[in-house]
Amino acid sequence: MLENMPDAVRAYLALTIAGDRTAAIVAFAEDAHVTDDGASHDGVTAVRAWLDRPAGDYTFTTTPLSAKSTMDTEDGEALVTCRVEGNFPGGLVDLDYRFTLDETRRIARLVIGPHL
Repeated sequence: MLENMPDAVRAYLALTIAGDRTAAIVAFAEDAHVTDDGASHDGVTAVRAWLDRPAGDYTFTTTPLSAKSTMDTEDGEALVTCRVEGNFPGGLVDLDYRFTLDETRRIARLVIGPHL
């Protein structure tokens, strides 16, 4: 399902799903912006710290459910919906990962939030 996603999106998802979150920094632009769990992380240093953060006391798996790309349009983005299952409160959540790329095709913006 991810075969039509841009390389940076596929790389980020493959690395983070495999548990190699720190290596996923290669997919991000120097001035990338990430919003996750209500917090913003601006610039590659802050994004690297976000990627390096410990997972806490929870173990979980992430499974892509759907993927849609409008990268060929002027306001293009890639949207990947993932199911996250684990031993956190509630145990199951579907999240939308909204990616915008820069002119070098690296991730300029990533917004992670509840599936709408």
